[in-house]
Amino acid sequence: MRRFTHTRGYRRLASAPETSSSSATDDFATDSDSPALDEEDGDLNKDEAHVTARLLGRKPRALGAPGNEKRFWFQRSKTSYDPDTIATQPSVFDDPELADAYWPSDEWENIHRFDPDERWTWGEEHRLTRKLDVKIMAFAAVMFMALELDRSNISQALTDNFLEDLGMTTNDYNLGNTLFKLAFLCAELPSQLLAKWVGPDIWVPTQMVLWSIVGSAQFYLKGRASFLACRALLGMLQGGFIPEVILYLSYFYKHHELSLRLGFFWTAAAFADVLGGFLAFGLLHLRGVEGQAGWRWLFLTEGLLTLVVGLLAYVLMPSSPTSTASWFRGKNGWFTEREEKIMVNRIIREDPSKSSMHNREPLTPALLWQSMKDYDLWPIYILGLTFQTPMTAPSNYLTLSLRGLGFDTFKTNLLVIPSKVLHVINMLGLTYASEVFGELTIISLIGQIWALPFLILINVFDINEMNKWVAWGVMTAFLCYPSAHPIQVGWNSRNSNTVRARTVSAALYNMSVQTSGIIAANIYRKDDAPRYQRGNHVLLSLLIINIFLYLGTKLYYMKRNAYRDRKWAAMTEDERLDYQANTTDEGNKRLDFRFAH
Repeated sequence: MRRFTHTRGYRRLASAPETSSSSATDDFATDSDSPALDEEDGDLNKDEAHVTARLLGRKPRALGAPGNEKRFWFQRSKTSYDPDTIATQPSVFDDPELADAYWPSDEWENIHRFDPDERWTWGEEHRLTRKLDVKIMAFAAVMFMALELDRSNISQALTDNFLEDLGMTTNDYNLGNTLFKLAFLCAELPSQLLAKWVGPDIWVPTQMVLWSIVGSAQFYLKGRASFLACRALLGMLQGGFIPEVILYLSYFYKHHELSLRLGFFWTAAAFADVLGGFLAFGLLHLRGVEGQAGWRWLFLTEGLLTLVVGLLAYVLMPSSPTSTASWFRGKNGWFTEREEKIMVNRIIREDPSKSSMHNREPLTPALLWQSMKDYDLWPIYILGLTFQTPMTAPSNYLTLSLRGLGFDTFKTNLLVIPSKVLHVINMLGLTYASEVFGELTIISLIGQIWALPFLILINVFDINEMNKWVAWGVMTAFLCYPSAHPIQVGWNSRNSNTVRARTVSAALYNMSVQTSGIIAANIYRKDDAPRYQRGNHVLLSLLIINIFLYLGTKLYYMKRNAYRDRKWAAMTEDERLDYQANTTDEGNKRLDFRFAH
C-alpha cells in the first residue's frame, strides 16, 4: 500500500513507513554493531559515506501518525489528538536510498541541530508553536501594523482638507498613489534580494527606520511636488518589506502553519487601519496647534511610532531558529536546546528545500532568471494582478465618498472602522476555511462572489442619491469582503518549493499586487465624479474576469498534476527511486511534486 507523505514542500509518493503511538521518549538507539561503509569507496565522498553509514547502521525509530495535530492555538482538541504521541512525520531522511540527496550542507545555519533520529510529541510541538507565536509572529504583526499606518494614513489626511491645503486635486492624489505603488513595485525584487544577501533581520529594521524618517518629514509638505516626492520615496523604502517578512517567517513555521498565520499577519494590517482611524480622530483635532494642520501632526506622530518599532526590530528579530542568543534576548536565547532541535527538524523534515540556501546567501543572476521564468507560478501572479482591483478603488475613495455624503471629518474616520473590523473577521474565516477543507482556489473565489452583488448595485443605482446612512451601510458591507490575499501568499510559497524560488516568487507576487494597486488608483477619475459610472463599469467587468481566472487556475493545476500522475504511474519502483535520488529537476519541476490548488 502506498500513500502521500510531505517532503520538499510537496507530496512525494513513498512507501508507507511504520507509525506508532509510542511516546517520543522511547529509546530507539542506533545499531553500533552495524558495519560502516568504506569511506574510500569510489562512488561516495567522505560526507556521503558518513551519512549513508549512519542511515544504514541505525535501527528504525517510530514515527508519528499524520493528521492528529492542533493546527492553531484556538483549535478544539479532537478525540484523535493525543499530546503524548510522537509528532515526527515521515520524511525522505528516513530512507537511506534518498537521504544522501537531501542532506543539508554544512553551511546551513541550523546544521548543528539537525538530526533525522530526533523524535518529539504533539504536545511538545504544540507548545513550541505557541511560543513561536509569542516570540516571532507577534512582533512580525507589530511591524506590519507600522507599515500599514505609514502607507494608509494618507486616506485619513484627506478628511482634514489635505488636498485644499496643498492646492491639489483628486487627480494629483491619484498620481501620488500611482507613484507610491510604482516605486513600491520597482523596489520589491531588489529589496528582497538585498534581504536574502544581508539577512531579513538586518535589512527589515533598516527599512523601517529609513521610511519612518520620510513619513515624519511629511509634516513639512509644501505642495504638489513635495507630496509626489515623499510618496515615491515611501514606496521605494517600503517595497519588499512584506515578502521579506514572509520569507523570514518561513524559517520558523511549516507550510500549513504559515498559511494560517498569514491570515493573522494581514489582520494586523487591518487592525492598524482601525487603530489609524482612532489615532486620526484624536490627532486631527490638533489642527491649529502651532499654527499647523491636523494632518501634519498625524504624519509626524505615526512616523515616530514606526521609528520606535524599527529600532526595536534590530534586537527582536533573531536571524534563525538557532540564533536567538544576544545581549538583549539573553545569553541563552529564547529557546532551549530541545526546542531548537524540534524547530529545526520539524521544518526540514516537511520541506528539505529549506536547507538548500543559508540565510545570508545571495541569489546569482542565473538563479534569479531561472525563478522568474517559472511559468507554473504565473497563474498565481495573474490572480495577484487583478483579484483586489474591484474592491481597492472604492476603498481608496471611501473617506472622500463619506465626506461627499455629508459626514464631517471626525465622524468619517470613525465610520470606516466597522468595515475594517468585519473585513478582518471575514479574512480570518476564509483563511482558516482553506486549511480546514484543504481547498485554495474555490475558497479564494468567495471574495469575488461576495463583491459581485454590491458592484451590480452601485452600477445600477447612484449611491450619492441614497440616504447617507443607507449608502454607508452598503459600502461597509461591500468593503468587509473576505480577502484571499493571505491564502494566495501561502499558496505561492507552497508551489515555489525551494528557498531560491520562494525568495523571488514572493517578490513577484507582491509586485503583481502592487500593480493592481496602480490600476485601481487610476480607475476613478475627476471627470467621472461623483458617481464614477465609467469606473464602476470597469470594476464590474474586472470582477467577472476574476471569476474565470480563478476557475482557469484551478483547471491548470489539476491538469499539471494529472500529467505528472500519469508519468509517475508509468515508472517502475526502481525507476522512481533512481529519479528521486539522481534527478537534476529542481523545486516544482520535479515529477514527484504536486501543485497545491
